[in-house]
Amino acid sequence: MNERFAPGARVRVRSAQPPGHCRTPAYLRGKRGTVVCLHGSFRDPEKLAYHKPGLPRQALYMVRFDYLELWPERRSAGSAAMCADLYQHWLEPDA
Repeated sequence: MNERFAPGARVRVRSAQPPGHCRTPAYLRGKRGTVVCLHGSFRDPEKLAYHKPGLPRQALYMVRFDYLELWPERRSAGSAAMCADLYQHWLEPDA
């Protein structure tokens, strides 16, 4: 699989609600973040959960989210942030 995002790229997590096994936390869906790094390409765990080969391999990124993007009501968080590892098929460019 070709990597679509470079470190520093602004991305948005897809808002999909697929049935069955999903590796992307619901609280991140629809949120904007910044790619920190690419971990590499791995077999898709959402397919592996159903005993499928997990192909094609998916690029796995570390994405940084500002705390206020995730929980805007927590203004006291200041500049806090968190990172999550997300597969490429869950990410889209943030226009």
